[in-house]
Amino acid sequence: MNYDESDSPPIANVDGESLTLEQAIANLHSQDYSLRYYAAWWVGRFRVKEPAVIAALIDALQAESEQTKIGDYSLLRNAARALGKLGDKQALPALIHCLQCADYYVREAAAQALEMLGDRNSIPPLMQLLDGGISTAVRVPGKSHLVQPYDSVIEALGTLKAVEAIPLIAPFLEHSVARVQYAAARAMYQLTGEVVYGELLVTALNGDNLQLRRSALMDLGAIGYLPGAQAISETLAENSMKLIALKGILEHHLEQQESLSVSDEAIRVMDLMDSLL
Repeated sequence: MNYDESDSPPIANVDGESLTLEQAIANLHSQDYSLRYYAAWWVGRFRVKEPAVIAALIDALQAESEQTKIGDYSLLRNAARALGKLGDKQALPALIHCLQCADYYVREAAAQALEMLGDRNSIPPLMQLLDGGISTAVRVPGKSHLVQPYDSVIEALGTLKAVEAIPLIAPFLEHSVARVQYAAARAMYQLTGEVVYGELLVTALNGDNLQLRRSALMDLGAIGYLPGAQAISETLAENSMKLIALKGILEHHLEQQESLSVSDEAIRVMDLMDSLL
């Protein structure tokens, strides 16, 4: 989509002034790291699919700046996220390269972006991040995260229909981190269609932790698990999030229907959504 400058809502730049589309594109080429950082966020937020923008974001992923040398990877993270949102497969090689970045959060953003691009060429490098299996999937000493962004990698493999990754993914159903377990259940359902994996996520809706209930909600919506609709509507979580999950289930169900008529199952989901409004 092409954007006219007048269509773009302004945001505050680092100097407190408003940022326009024209400035955002120019700032992607700035020598000022902070200007590039905010511009990368902006073009992703407003889905600016301009060739010059795509090229500048790819360049940002490929160039090593002074900031990355001292451990600041914020621009790379924003650029990877933006490229995923923009959906241009020219970014595929650069995003795959980012899976080997020293920064955990760049690898996470790259895995999520590759999931959005939907190109099966990203499956082998994503699978490589699962090498070593669950025994090596431990927390980094002194950090709050694991050695790899396993949940994002596994979710990407599920979305990409990477059935060849099933033997690598299945052991993560037993991982000690709940979000990784949920990602594995989500992917295994997508790859096998077996109800047992959807029911694992339904069971998670009864957990004590709100953040984990939210995660299970989003996973059920992402896989379109229709039998979980009632449980979603009854989960102790915000109605807004339950509506998002139910919307995902409804859309998935409608996509699978061959008939143009609305099924009884779809009507029940819509009734549940109405009850939450």
